[in-house]
Amino acid sequence: MPQTLSCAVHQPNLFPRLSTLGKLFCADVWVVLDDVQFNGRDYQHRARLAAAADPEDQRWLTVPVHRPRGRATRIRELRPADPAAAHRTMSRLVRQYYGRCAHWPETAGIVDEVLAALALHERLAVVAEVSVRAMLDRMGWRGAVVRSSELTAREGRSERLADLTAAAGAGIYLCGPGGAKYLSERPFAERGLRVRYPSPPPLTRDRGMRTASALWAFATRGPAGVRDCLVPDRVPAQ
Repeated sequence: MPQTLSCAVHQPNLFPRLSTLGKLFCADVWVVLDDVQFNGRDYQHRARLAAAADPEDQRWLTVPVHRPRGRATRIRELRPADPAAAHRTMSRLVRQYYGRCAHWPETAGIVDEVLAALALHERLAVVAEVSVRAMLDRMGWRGAVVRSSELTAREGRSERLADLTAAAGAGIYLCGPGGAKYLSERPFAERGLRVRYPSPPPLTRDRGMRTASALWAFATRGPAGVRDCLVPDRVPAQ
């Protein structure tokens, strides 16, 4: 009997939080939600760096963006306002926060991929996606990545998610705590899909970890340590 693939739908976040990374690590397919309106208060263009010794001591690492269509700009349309300045700031701040950590070499490799993407690509969504994939790759994730802008889906929130799950070839939708507040399972059931609610990684309950970028965990625990934190919550294909 063929396995049923699981799917997570999430916006590309710059150096994502552990809760986001955990949900994606559980999935067989990540649908990059790149065709929704950009929210300047969210994490697509910024991340919270937590101090190695005190995770509650945090500051924003932000890539200033240009919105070609103003407030109506979609995530995939965002452009870094000053890529060279963003490159310098990112390189300096991340090294300042984690350069003395035990797992800095592995963390630096992740950051270097993102810096290269920032220098090569005009779209911020690509840069943010690279940051997520670099972390997932270090943990041995072997899932597939597709983008919502390349798929067809209805407009309603739950209907859209159900359609994207089906279009990605998955039978299980992984819903995070935020989505659980509004999700209706009916559109999924109508398409023969199931919904699962993986728990956030236990580490997210530690002080500062709910908002901090997963860079802190990579720098202090290393990729294997982060993977060990996330593996117990993996939702098996059925």
